[in-house]
Amino acid sequence: MAYSVSQGDLVAAGLRGLGGHLKKTGGVRIAILVLVYGLCTGALGCELLLGEGAGSGGVGEEKSGTGPSEAPGAPAPPSATSARALLGGIEVAPVGSMAGYSREEFPHWAASGTKFGWDEPDGSCDVRDDALIRDGQGVEVDTECSFTSGKWLDPYTGATLTEPADVDIDHVVPLANAWRSGGDGWGASKRENYANDPGVLLSVDDAANQVKGDKGPEAWRPPNVDHHCEYARRWISIKDQWNLSVNSQEKAALQDMLEKCGAP
Repeated sequence: MAYSVSQGDLVAAGLRGLGGHLKKTGGVRIAILVLVYGLCTGALGCELLLGEGAGSGGVGEEKSGTGPSEAPGAPAPPSATSARALLGGIEVAPVGSMAGYSREEFPHWAASGTKFGWDEPDGSCDVRDDALIRDGQGVEVDTECSFTSGKWLDPYTGATLTEPADVDIDHVVPLANAWRSGGDGWGASKRENYANDPGVLLSVDDAANQVKGDKGPEAWRPPNVDHHCEYARRWISIKDQWNLSVNSQEKAALQDMLEKCGAP
């Protein structure tokens, strides 16, 4: 398989995925990084070791259920039956161009979330904070919206996180994916609405989100198989609501994940 980035870049990306924040972990993590680099340059290769291609059965794809199947704080996705019907109505189109894309085209973490539908506490919270408050358990913040307590159950991995810095606020359908499936034609206001939409955002493990990047379900799925049903339903709902297309491989992957839902 050809890569458009260097092996060093892949290693760096994988280390972020495996390690999270190095500054918090010390010498043990550094030793792990050295081991990973050695393996990555050896027979195993970066793709296998770092989980690339997990959406097509790679390492980490067929784990047993390891955590919560649902993200209870986020807006409920449609039922499996409704998601199957919605998917049938979504346009299937080739992947669009990334020309002109940057994250700055989607202003996010708005200073005030109320205009985007967030239930925001008084104080200086922004949309990232709003998502952490919504998705966490036992969350407490001070008057400056600094988190003084809380924990987050990550549906992507099943991990329990206790440090807000270890939680990423994921755009379930990533900004770059939205761009190349129709969002490149949106105006600035619509892109800002998308980037701050409560139905698009979910609090997840930082390391898992780094590995996900801007991949669709044809290339990446949550390691926690128990979450595949909800992940597919949520993805389909976003694509339908925002009139975004899917490519043929993406649609097949979504249909496969919907099989995890059973009936209805």
